Amino acid sequence: MKIAITANGKNLEAQVDPRFGRCANFLVVETDTLDFEVIDNANMNVGGGAGIQSAQLMADRDVKAVLTGNCGPNAFRTLEAAGVEVVTGVSGTVSEAVDQYKAGTLTATKDANVGSHFGTQSS
Repeated sequence: MKIAITANGKNLEAQVDPRFGRCANFLVVETDTLDFEVIDNANMNVGGGAGIQSAQLMADRDVKAVLTGNCGPNAFRTLEAAGVEVVTGVSGTVSEAVDQYKAGTLTATKDANVGSHFGTQSS
């Protein structure tokens, strides 16, 4: 299964980025093999719509779940509409997050856990 984790770096030992729409990178990980693809987040510095655009990017990659620290309402609704499970409150390394997800110790989020524009410089 392919899942995406927001990350501050470009490998499995990178820290989970607490932001979804404006994270530095997405690591799309195949949970069975731990093979992964690094996607630089081009939406990191856009003026608006970062969450929606990032959510669409993950849906286009056909991920089944997104693991992140926080997810705003617009991104959450976009992911939910695409059938992508959202897990917030995730921290530690990407590798640890994948292990926790595979072990079933992370719970899907029912709604956004931060307001709109959470990851912008002014918030």
